[in-house]
Parts: sequence; structure tokens; C-alpha cells
Amino acid sequence: MALTFDRHRRLRSSAAMRSLVRENHVRVEDLIYPIFVVEGSNVKEEIPSMPGVYHFSLDRLNEEIDEVAALGIQSVLVFGVPEHKDACGSEAYNDDAVTQRAIRQIKERHPELVVIADTCLCQYTDHGHCGVLHDGDVVNDESLKLLAATAVSQAKAGADIIAPSNMMDGFVAAIRAALDEAGFTHVPIMSYAVKYASSFYGPFRDAAHSAPKSGDRKTYQMDPANAREGLREAASDVAEGADFLMVKPGLAFMDMVLRLRESFHLPIVVYNVSAEYSMVKAAAANGWIDEERIVMETMVGFKRAGADLIITYHAKDVAKWLAR
Repeated sequence: MALTFDRHRRLRSSAAMRSLVRENHVRVEDLIYPIFVVEGSNVKEEIPSMPGVYHFSLDRLNEEIDEVAALGIQSVLVFGVPEHKDACGSEAYNDDAVTQRAIRQIKERHPELVVIADTCLCQYTDHGHCGVLHDGDVVNDESLKLLAATAVSQAKAGADIIAPSNMMDGFVAAIRAALDEAGFTHVPIMSYAVKYASSFYGPFRDAAHSAPKSGDRKTYQMDPANAREGLREAASDVAEGADFLMVKPGLAFMDMVLRLRESFHLPIVVYNVSAEYSMVKAAAANGWIDEERIVMETMVGFKRAGADLIITYHAKDVAKWLAR
């Protein structure tokens, strides 16, 4: 008697067959590459906890930008690391600060690149928090004024997209109003809509010199245990005028990527954060994993969960692998 069952393996019989029926694809156009710009001269210093990622001074920045453009990567996310820091993060909204100068330089050299500006105060404040402190607490509404000024300054410098990562209540509304008033109605907002108070940011704080001097960020970044709260945060940002929604970190919270994809029709962005990157690099350096296969599987996972765009420190490597 012949058995009756489904022959699923028919569609896996060869590489060509598997490629023919593949449901999700990673493209170089999906990648956003973060760049860290510092003051000084002749600086190209590898970040110890992030192998292959560097601090660049403006006079060395073109080396990195030229490589990014040559690889076909179309978007960069700019983080500035200033020398001067103060209680209100005044360098964040200084039109001649390192971030704004970097944005202008990138757009002048490669106008076709989409330049995304991270809009926060943490790397500009002497206390390391993402807003203004009063008696040890981050005050929301006063911080919004400075974040809005930062966004306008970045747009004036030529940023194509403003990406606020501060997690203050009402930050999208405040920034949207300020951009519109300043004549930047065409500049979209990529909201860090679902950003968790995560341990996966450790290496980034080395890169951005942004670790808080006291306390933590749990009163404004989200509790990693919560999912419904993330949907409320995203819904607020959509109502306030966000043009993109982001989930950060990515790997531990892919369920939120899927939830946002199913709930909203805006482009969904996932941030493959610093510790996710560094753990792969460390394991690969020890010969424990196949780096290319692990990274590409991760990228496909993000796409399968519903991400349209992927911010990743692996972007240059992924672009090379895709080209090959």
C-alpha cells in the first residue's frame, strides 16, 4: 500500500530550486551603516569592543564614506562624539558641531547617500543621559525643546532623515513641529519607536562615549519584558507624524518587528546593535562560528520578521558578500 504524504523536499532539491522559491531576500539597499565621527585630526581608531568599527575625524572621514558608497550602501547613520560636553548638551544643536560638519561633508562628497542623523543628547551631556537632569531626574518637556533644536540644526546641515533615539514622551510631535516651522516639511522622522533599556548597548557606549555617569535609563527606555507597551509607543509616534518605526535591539526582540509589521503600514527599521555585532565578531575570531553564514542568516531573519531596513555594523561585510 502506497503511503500518502506531502513531498516538501521537492522544493529544496537544488540550490537553483531553493533560490527560485526563496521568500525573503537581503539587498544592499536594505542596509544602513552607522558611522562615528570625532573631533581632532588624523583619527582612525578602532573601537576596542567593536572590531572593524572605527572613530573617524573629519579629515579621515572621506576614506570611510568613499568605501561605503563604492560598496553600494545607500544610507549612513551619523553619530557625533564631541570633545565639549555640558549639562544641557549644547553641542548637539550647535550648527558648527562635529555632527553637523560631518553631515555637510558627507552630503557634499556623496550627495546621493541618504544621511540619517541620530537625534539625542546622551553623547553631548556631561552626565550621559538623553535629556536634561533636574535633581537627578530626566525632565521630559524641557528636554523636548533641546531635541527639537538639535533636529532643526541637523536638517540645516543637510540631514535627509532625522532619527530621534531619546525616548522622551512626545519627541516625534515636538520635532515634527520644529522641523515644519523651520521649513523642513520634507524631512522625514525615523522614530526609535520601540527602544528597550537593554544590556545589548554596552559596546556602543564605548563608541559614543555616552554611558550615564549615574543611574540608568530605565525611566525613559522601555522594560525588555513588555510588548504591548511597545505597540502603544509606536501608535503614539505614528499619530505624532513618524515616517519610519524602529525596533532596538533587533535579535532579542524580533517579535516586536513582526508586531509592528502587522500593525502599521510605515517602513519598519531594525537596529542590529553593538553587542549583537561584537558577540559574532568574538565567536568568529575564536573559530567557533562561520561569520558570514551567521550574519547572513541574521539578516534574513530580520527581513522575515518584517523589517524593511536594517541598521547594522556588519553592513560593509554584507555588501561585499552580496556582491560576490
